[in-house]
Amino acid sequence: MQLHDQALDPAILSEAADWLMRLSEGSVNDAERQDWERWRASSPAHGQAWARAELLLCKLQGLPPALAMAALDRPNNPSRRAAMGKLATLLALAPLAWGSWKLNDWQQWTADYRAPVGERRDVTLADGSHVTLNTDTAIDVYFDERQRLLLLRRGEVLVQTAADPSPVARPFRVQTSEGRMQALGTRFSVREEAGHTCLAVLEGAVRIEVRGIGEQVVEAGQASGFTARGIDGLKPVDKSSLAWARGMLMADNMRLGDFINELSRYRNGVLRCDPAIAGLRISGAFPVNNTRRTLKMLAQTYPISVTSRLGDYWVMLAPA
Repeated sequence: MQLHDQALDPAILSEAADWLMRLSEGSVNDAERQDWERWRASSPAHGQAWARAELLLCKLQGLPPALAMAALDRPNNPSRRAAMGKLATLLALAPLAWGSWKLNDWQQWTADYRAPVGERRDVTLADGSHVTLNTDTAIDVYFDERQRLLLLRRGEVLVQTAADPSPVARPFRVQTSEGRMQALGTRFSVREEAGHTCLAVLEGAVRIEVRGIGEQVVEAGQASGFTARGIDGLKPVDKSSLAWARGMLMADNMRLGDFINELSRYRNGVLRCDPAIAGLRISGAFPVNNTRRTLKMLAQTYPISVTSRLGDYWVMLAPA
């Protein structure tokens, strides 16, 4: 039986509930926050209990924003401690499917190379090819006598291929759940999410191959995408979408709701935008390695307010 299928000690769930309550009150100092981090990392059971707490918080996203925030915004209410005291029971009843929670994705943790949420990683492969992993990305690398294969388990990569040093010119391929791409001496990015792979070619060309569907060559300056059922048409590369490789997130007359969805990839926790301002158009260059600074920049530039709880785990954008 795997850990996420086992019952957790009620005492540990109670500790998780207590930490959740203390963090939500927003009064913890740096030392206390470090105590919480040590508690969470001290055992797999503690990590699982906190993951259940995170999952429960995500369920609050289904509430109207005003109600969801009100549940976390009553630090002086004498009944709040009693209400939060029931949280341990709710955590015990959390669905066993919590094991699919991305922070505990076994596939990611066993990958050859990975970049955690909010980080990027540069990797030089055995053949000299260079791969940059974006936030929350995991890859496996398989080199044999026939091919050089990069398996993108999740996330996004920027690839600069190198000439094969072996006597046999092995093709360089990238595989996702939807299909395969073969580099034709090139620099390109691949992003996989929700059953769809996006490809952008900066140099050279890449051939998309979807079994049972067909092939399509994407030249430099072009982008395309595909699922297991078909290949998209060609379109110009949006170079701003690759700004993440320089640590930036670019917005050019972008909907705030879409921007927040993209920014949420670079941080743990819940980041929400009130529907009342989701259509607000924004522009600018924002750092992805400091999402707190990015949110502050938004609040200083546009008529929005940023409210955070649980040590910045829960962040809500609303009209100013």
